[in-house]
Amino acid sequence: MTLQIRPILVALRRHKAGIVLIALQIALTLAIVCNALFIIHQRLVNLAQPSGVDEANVFVVTNMWAEANRSTEQIDAQVRADLTALRQLPGVLDATPASGYPLHGGGWDNFVMMTPDQVKPTTDAAVYTGDEHFLAALGLKLVAGRNFRPDEVIVMGTQQAITPPTAIVSQALADRLFPGGDALGKSFYAMGTTPSTIIGIVDPLHRQGVDAWSNSHAGQSLIWPLRADDAKGIHYIVRARPGQLAAAMQEAPKALFAQNRMRIIDAKEGVQDYATIRHKVYGSDRGMVVLMGIICVVLLAITAAGIVGLTSFWVGQRRKQIGVRRALGARQRDILAYFLTENFLISTAGVAMGTVLAVVFNLWTMTRFAMTPMSMGYLGIGVLVLLLLGQGAVLAPALRASRVSPVEATRSV
Repeated sequence: MTLQIRPILVALRRHKAGIVLIALQIALTLAIVCNALFIIHQRLVNLAQPSGVDEANVFVVTNMWAEANRSTEQIDAQVRADLTALRQLPGVLDATPASGYPLHGGGWDNFVMMTPDQVKPTTDAAVYTGDEHFLAALGLKLVAGRNFRPDEVIVMGTQQAITPPTAIVSQALADRLFPGGDALGKSFYAMGTTPSTIIGIVDPLHRQGVDAWSNSHAGQSLIWPLRADDAKGIHYIVRARPGQLAAAMQEAPKALFAQNRMRIIDAKEGVQDYATIRHKVYGSDRGMVVLMGIICVVLLAITAAGIVGLTSFWVGQRRKQIGVRRALGARQRDILAYFLTENFLISTAGVAMGTVLAVVFNLWTMTRFAMTPMSMGYLGIGVLVLLLLGQGAVLAPALRASRVSPVEATRSV
C-alpha cells in the first residue's frame, strides 16, 4: 500500500492549490451538513411531540369583549352563560374557559420553587387556568390523583394575582419536583408565599410555547382551578363529539353571539381547530427543516461538482502520462484505483478538518442559540456521506481515465 500511495502523494504536491480548495470545500460542507442534519432532527422531534390534547376533536374560540368597564362579576356571569350554551350544543362533549392552551405559541409561565424563600427557582412551568371541565374539554389523561371539584374553582378578575391552594401538574413537572415519584399531596410555590398542593397528575401536557428557551422545561406544566375572567377577552376550549368537529366549529360562534352580541370573534382566526393551531405554531420549525434540507442538498451537489470538475481537469492534463502507464502494462482497474485512491486521500484530509469545524460550529450554536450538544453520530454519518460522495463523484472521470488508450503515449502534449 505504501508503494501505491507514495507516488500519489508525490503527484499531489504538484497540484497544491486545487487540493487545498477541494479539501476546504469538503471540510466546510461536512461542518455545515452535520449541524444542519442535527437541527433538522431536533425540529422533527419538536413537530412530533404530543400535546396531550384530543387534537382530532378539540377547537379553540378566541373571544374578545366589545364592552368596556364591566365588573368581574358581570364578566363571570357572561362566561358562565357562554359555557352553558356551548355545552348544550348537540355536537359538543364539553367546554372550558382558559387563559391559554397547549401549543398556543406563548402565554403564562411561572418559576416553581420548593420553598417560599428559595432564591434560585427549581424549574419553570407553563401555567394553565380552567374549571372542573378543563381536563375533559382538552381530553387530557389523568394518570394519578383526582380532578378539581366545582367548589375549588376560583374567579380571577383582570390584573388579579391569585394562587389557588390546589393544582394539577404534568408528569414531567411532578418528576422534576419530586423525582421519587411521590408528588401527590406534596406542595410547591409558583407565585408568592401561598403553596399549591398537587391533587392530580396528567400525562402528557405540552407547554404553550415551543421556542428553544422552553425546550429545557419540556412538558412541565401546571393547571390552576381558576376562571380567569379578563376584561379584554377569554379563550373557550371546546371538545366536539367524534366526527362532528366541523359542525361544532360552525355552531359555537352562533351560540355565543346568541348569548351576547357585544363580543368580537375574528372571522379567520377566532375559531381554530388543533390542526391549524399546530400548523401555525410549528411554522418556523417546518421552515427550518426545509431550509436546512435545501442547504444540505445544494452544498453536497456543489462539492460533488467540484470533485468531478477537478478530477476531469487532472485527467485531461495527464492523458499522456496515463497512456505511458498503459503502455508499460497498467490495467484499466489500476488507473481507476489510482484516481479513487487519490480522491480518497483528499477527502480524508477534508473530513478531518471538517470534523473539527463541525464541533466548533456546534459549540458556537450552543452558546449563541442555547442548542443542545450534537451527538457524535451525526459526525459519523456526515463523514461517511462525504467520503461516499467523493468516491461517487470521482468515479465517472476515473472511468474515462481508465479507458485512455496506450496510443496516447506516442502523441505530443
